[in-house]
This record gives sequence, structure tokens and C-alpha cells, in this order.
Amino acid sequence: MLKHLAIKDFAVVRTAELEFGAGMTVISGETGAGKSLLVDALGLLSGSRADSGTVRHGAERAELTADFVLDEHSAAARWLCEQELDDDDECQLRRVVRADGGSRAWINGRPATLSQMAELSTHLIEIHGQHEHQALLSRTNQLALLDAYAHNATEREAVRESARRWQSLRLERETLLQQGDVADRIGYLEHQLTELEHEDLSATAIESLHQNHRRQAHAKTLIEACDTAMSRLSGDAANAVLPQLHQTRNSLSRLNGYESRLPELDVLLDSATIQLNEAYSLLERIRGDLETAPDDFAELEQRLARLHDLARKHRIAPEQLSERRELILSELESLRDADARLARLETEQNAAAQQWRQAAVRLSRTRELAAEKLAKATTGLIEELGMGGGRFQVALQPAADDTPDPNGTERAEFLVTANTGQPLRALRKVASGGELSRISLAIEVAALGMDAVPTMAFDEVDSGIGGAVAEIVGQKLRVLGKERQVLCVTHLPQVAAQGHQHYRVSKAPIDGMTQSAVELLDVKQREEEIARMLGGVEVTREARAAAKQLLRNV
Repeated sequence: MLKHLAIKDFAVVRTAELEFGAGMTVISGETGAGKSLLVDALGLLSGSRADSGTVRHGAERAELTADFVLDEHSAAARWLCEQELDDDDECQLRRVVRADGGSRAWINGRPATLSQMAELSTHLIEIHGQHEHQALLSRTNQLALLDAYAHNATEREAVRESARRWQSLRLERETLLQQGDVADRIGYLEHQLTELEHEDLSATAIESLHQNHRRQAHAKTLIEACDTAMSRLSGDAANAVLPQLHQTRNSLSRLNGYESRLPELDVLLDSATIQLNEAYSLLERIRGDLETAPDDFAELEQRLARLHDLARKHRIAPEQLSERRELILSELESLRDADARLARLETEQNAAAQQWRQAAVRLSRTRELAAEKLAKATTGLIEELGMGGGRFQVALQPAADDTPDPNGTERAEFLVTANTGQPLRALRKVASGGELSRISLAIEVAALGMDAVPTMAFDEVDSGIGGAVAEIVGQKLRVLGKERQVLCVTHLPQVAAQGHQHYRVSKAPIDGMTQSAVELLDVKQREEEIARMLGGVEVTREARAAAKQLLRNV
């Protein structure tokens, strides 16, 4: 639950710190005092967008911090652990909004994105605004509320998953069917494959072909170079290296007896002789290989020309032809298997549709049971809220067709009547704003606390009601406070009297600027605030007596 909220330079609030406990906390104040700003602050800490108007005039930035106490087995604790943002059994959300509209966020002191804050806040706090009932006019939201009331997340996921599977198979099958007669495509690809398979397209073969072509293209120059080198190594010329080296060894060997290091020199010269003889032999082999018939060179050029023609035809480099061949093979296999694949897809699609129907039946059962329970609970609350004879019903209507739908086989429509003898009508067609407000509030109260969110904040959801009805609303919220932490911004004394603790928001000009302040009220101050809410500007003795009576009745 929410333990602490700190606000600095936010809208008209210079600084405020609030401590919260279990049960129902009431927040009241004069119109325009800024009491809804506390809920707005929680909204920003839940990832809502901010703008420059968020920052108090004259300040550089607004700072908001909320501290929550967590149960170690709660969804919020698990989320923090998964995101590696956990910090014992507590959670701190912090948001800073600059005057230029930019903002930064932290979770447990670590930088976080607004999407992370929004995701985490779904496990921490649920905020109900004063215009919340407008969302209930949407049939999509009505179905979502019914599902939340039914606790059927497992059944809904089974329906969604089987519908997604069916849809995926349908698209794949339609894609194959749109290809029409694939015989022409198969013939074309087979022709391309035959051309490619006539050539050795391996990287090694292509590189060897290029090397052989370069060598044969420069054969005359290479032969001349080999002849010159061989002549210099061992020719008839007087300066040929090998004869000179042989003579040198003979002349020095006769002097070995006079110099002890000459035998070592002879060993080195002998090694050089061996290396030069091997070099000469290699030159002979190279020269011999170069004396290839002209027809061989012509064949090399033809092979290279065929490779380049194929590469141009496929608009790729010659080195990519091997990869292209594999792609053609793969497509051919797929096309040749098209008929068999179509048959398999049809079978799989039928199986997915059957699986969806079975899952949808289970989902429908949960909705039928929940619709009956929600209708009964809401009808009782409608009567308590001053509309005797009013009725509420959840109509489950079949979807337009039986195509597997992620939402199941039905749609929900909330039907209501405010008076005895009047027919049920769709909630979205209720004309009276006051009736709509009270009926929507009854639905919300009936469905409250159906999820595991520990803290619920209400921003003047009791707008448009009063008297005994307001007292009943307050009682319902107080009962909810036994199961959840409830924060309630209200202008009704009957609701305010039901709170376990009470904050008052007031405004006053300070240094020429209007500022709001927040104060936790003791018993005496609380009587005075409720008396003000009852009596208006001038608090009378009768208003104070009535305030004491309201508090005494809680």
C-alpha cells in the first residue's frame, strides 16, 4: 500500500508530505484549492504524460515521490524482481518534471522509463477519475470489466492464443492459394537451376578459374621471365650463379687446412647450392605449365564469360551464384510441396478452429456466471442509491459471425432501467446525466476490489449525488477500505465522514502567489471541516452539530 507521498513545486503546491495508512483516507478542500492535484501527482508517478504546466510558476522543476510497502509475494514485488529493480519489501517511485516539459523517472533510485512506471503502477494503484463513467459507455470496456469481474484471464488467454493460431494458418493458406497455378513458375526455376548446375560454382573453383585465366593471359611475359631467370642461375653465361658457386667452393676447399672456419663456410655454400637448384627446378615446372595450347586459354575465357553472363542474368556477383542456386532449390521444393502443404494447412486450420470453439465455450461459461452475479450486485446498489425499482443486466450477445475471434463468441451490452415498469435500455442510451452518473457508480462499486491492486484512488467519483445516497456511497467505500487501501477526493461531507483519516487542502496567497497546503486533521479539526462542507462559507452551530452526528454514526 501507499505509505508516503512527497510533492514539491507541483502546480500550486510548493511543498507537501502526506503519510497514509490502511483503510479509507479522505481528501477535502474548497473548490479550486487543489485537492485533485494529489491524485494528479499519483497519475504522473504512474507514467502519465507531463507538460510545463505541471511545474509551479517560478520554479525550475517539480518533484514527486511515492513510497509503497509491498507484500513479498505481490505482483509488484515479482515485477520488480524480474526487472532487477527490487529493494527489500519497499518500492519508491520518483518523477522530476522540468519547466520546459522534459522529465525523468526513477524506480527504487534507478533510472526508469515511463512505460516501466506505467507497467509497475498497474500492480500498485488503480485511479478512478470523476469522468470514469464515460468509459463504461464503450461496449469494449464493458466486456473488459465483465472479464475482470469473472477472473477469467486463463480462459481469455486460451481463446486469444487459439484465435491467433487460426489466423496465422489462414493467412499462410491464402498466400499459397493466391499463387494460383505454379507450374509455369516451377518450369522457369528448373530452367534456371539447370543453367547453374552446369557450372562449378564453389568459391574455390571460381577463384582457381580466375587465377588460371590471369596466368594464361600473361603466359608470354611469364615464359620470358622464367627463361631469363634460368639462364642467370645455370646458363652458358660467364656470370651464371650456379657455375660460379661451384667454382667458389672448389677454390676454397683447397685452403681448408689453413683456416679452420672454411669448412663451416662450405656447409653454408652447399646449402645455398641446394636451394638454388630447387629454385631452378621450380622455374622449369612453371615454364612447362605455361606452354599450354591456345585452346585451353580459349576454354578458360568461355567459362568466365558463362559465369559473368549468369551473374548478370541474376543481377548478382559471380561469387553469389552458389547462394542463388540454393535459394532456387529451396523455392522449388516449396512449390512442389504446395498441394500437400495446402492440404496440411486446411487440416491444421480446422483443428485450430475446433480448439478455439472449445476454449470459447469455457470462456462463455465464466462470463455467464459473472454477468448474473454482477447484475444482482449492481441492481442492489442502484436501489440503495435512490433509484427504487431500478434494474441492471448484462446481455451477452453473439458475435457477428463464428470466425475465431480473440475476444470469444460474444459481446457484452450493459442494460439498465432506473424506474419500475420501464424497459431495459442500453447504458450508452441513458439520457439523464444524473442517472448515468449514479448507475455507473453502482457498477463501479459492485466491481471494485475484484483485482489484486492494493491501493485505489477516487477523484470526486461521487459528483452529482448527495444526501442519503452520498452516505451510502461513503459506506461502500469504507467497506472497500477493509480489503484495499482507499484514497478518496470528495466534496461531500457524508463521504468524508466515512474516512479513517482526513486531509484538508487549502489555498492562500503567499508572497503574491496562490499556493496550496495539505494538512492532516485531528478529531476537532475534522469536525470543523465537515461542518464547513455542510454549511458553506459561514460555519453555524447547527452545521457543527450535524458534523459531530455524521462522525458519530460511522
